[in-house]
Amino acid sequence: MRLFRCACHSGLSYLRAPADAGGSSLPRSGGPVDASVLADLAAASRILADQGVVDAFGHVSMRHPNDPNRFLMSRSLAPALVTPDDIMEYDLDCECVDPRGRGSFLERFIHGEIFRARPDVMAVAHSHSPNVIPFGLVDKPMQAMFHNAAFIARGVPVFDINAKFGDTDMLVGNAEKGVALAQSLGDKDVVLMRAHGSVATGPSLPVAVFRAVYTEMNARLQFQASMLGGGGPIAALSPGEGKLADLVNLGSASRAWDLWKRRVGY
Repeated sequence: MRLFRCACHSGLSYLRAPADAGGSSLPRSGGPVDASVLADLAAASRILADQGVVDAFGHVSMRHPNDPNRFLMSRSLAPALVTPDDIMEYDLDCECVDPRGRGSFLERFIHGEIFRARPDVMAVAHSHSPNVIPFGLVDKPMQAMFHNAAFIARGVPVFDINAKFGDTDMLVGNAEKGVALAQSLGDKDVVLMRAHGSVATGPSLPVAVFRAVYTEMNARLQFQASMLGGGGPIAALSPGEGKLADLVNLGSASRAWDLWKRRVGY
C-alpha cells in the first residue's frame, strides 16, 4: 500500500490508496486530498453539533474533489468529536478505500446513493433535528418561513421507508433503501424521513451545512407561526420568492460558514 505524502510536508491529506498490485478487493482511491478539505469536513460535523442539528448521531459527507465517484465521510463517531484524521474515503457503493479497522456509519448509503443519483450534489448532511421530525409525521408540508430557508420553497418531500420495505428498523442500511431515499429526494434540496430525520444537500459543503441548519430553524418558526395563526394559512415564501432568495443565499452562505467554523475552533 502506498502512502500519499502527509499534510505536514505537502498540504495533502493522510488518506491512503490501495497498492496497484492485484489481490485487493478494496476500491481504488480517487487520489490525494488537500488537508484543508479534511479540516473543513471535520468542521462541518462539529458545526452541525454546535448548531443543535445533530447530537451523538448524524453525519455529513462531501464528494471527493478529484473523483466524482468517491466521497469523504467520517468514521462512525459522534459528530462533535470528528477530526481530520477520522475522515475516510468511499466509492459510491459505500465500500471504504482504506478502513484500517475503523467502523463505518451504517447509513452511509444515504450519501452514496444521493451522490450517484445527483451529480449536482457535492455534499450531504443527515440529521435527526428535533423540530424537523414532526413534519415527517403529519399531513402538513414544510414551507419556507423566511429568506434564509428559501430553498424549502421548492418543496420538501417525505420519504416513508415503510411504503416500500414494510416494518424495518427505520435505518437506511443498504443500497436498496438508499436508492429509494434518493428517489424521494428527486431534484429537491431537502427530504424528510418519516419517524427518523432529514437529509439536506448542496452544491458545496458550506451550502449543505447552511441548509441543514436553516431547515431546523425553519421548522421551529413554522410551528410558532402555526400556533400564532391558530392553524390558519401562513404567508410563506412563494416558489418565485424562494428561487430569487436562494440565489442570494448561495452567494452569501460563506458568511455563516466562516462564523460557524470559528465557533468550533476551525
